[in-house]
Amino acid sequence: MKKATVLTNLSAWVSRHDIPFFIISIGMVVMLFWAGAFKMTAPGAEGIVPLVSNNPFISWDFKLFGPYVGSDLIGMTEWIGGILIVVGFFKPKAGIVGGIIGVLMFFTTSTMLITTPDDLIHVNGMAYMNNLGLFLYKDIINLGASFYLIAHFGKKASLAE
Repeated sequence: MKKATVLTNLSAWVSRHDIPFFIISIGMVVMLFWAGAFKMTAPGAEGIVPLVSNNPFISWDFKLFGPYVGSDLIGMTEWIGGILIVVGFFKPKAGIVGGIIGVLMFFTTSTMLITTPDDLIHVNGMAYMNNLGLFLYKDIINLGASFYLIAHFGKKASLAE
């Protein structure tokens, strides 16, 4: 039998106390509420015009509703996702739906890395992400976090049945 080390004990403590779930879920809720609120302002709506307008998955939103109402709808979707994740602490199936909303949103915004012009700069012949590209890149991590939340809430829902 192997002797437990400081690292394995720390790992077990983190797992037992569900630290990753706590940090990811609370971080996701705060980010969704904060980003959603910003999108419901004029600067927030105007700021995402180049992102949304060039994306085949979401450009219909602005074409149909215009940038201000369209951005409000995106912001409300973020709030709904955040609320469902909070409700998921008590009713895990709601958390699954919140995670699904996150997956759909962050998949869409991750594709904006490809569809948004000027998200790269070229230095000495090499392409690098500029601030816009880096801003979008974080959503690949959020996409993974949303899948994690679906799995975590799904496990909780299965145990409750």
